[in-house]
Amino acid sequence: MNITLQYFEGCPNWKEADAHFKALVAEGVELNIEYQLIDTPELAEEFGFRGSPTIVIDGVDPFADPDAPVGLSCRVYKTESG
Repeated sequence: MNITLQYFEGCPNWKEADAHFKALVAEGVELNIEYQLIDTPELAEEFGFRGSPTIVIDGVDPFADPDAPVGLSCRVYKTESG
């Protein structure tokens, strides 16, 4: 599975996502992890970046919200607890 972790430096949440992926790899899950720094509004627009971290799996953002704004912001994911 190919994972692209899109992020910008001002958001600490991408490092937590990265730690989760690295833990999966340590457990034997086969992942190819790539990192894509999105550091300008132009790149955010080009890639449809809806916040950091954006997790792209095999070329698809499975959590994409088409109504979410594109730009350099921290992304929030819904979980069972909120």
